[in-house]
Amino acid sequence: MQGIHNGMSASRLRVAWRKSTHGKPSVELARLPSGEVAMRNSRHPDGPVLVYTRAEIEAFVLGTKDGEFDDLIA
Repeated sequence: MQGIHNGMSASRLRVAWRKSTHGKPSVELARLPSGEVAMRNSRHPDGPVLVYTRAEIEAFVLGTKDGEFDDLIA
């Protein structure tokens, strides 16, 4: 999959999208062949994607587990 970049249409990606089982999430993630992770809004599945490196996703997940973003939902 050459040319994967932020803002490209999610419909161009042939990947397995996943979403959390908590609540009714509207964010889906997919691992790309390069090891990066794509994110899309499940309410607009053909809309633009955001692409993150593995290190960026790891930092976000670890921060979430540590409660760094709890004040955003309080």
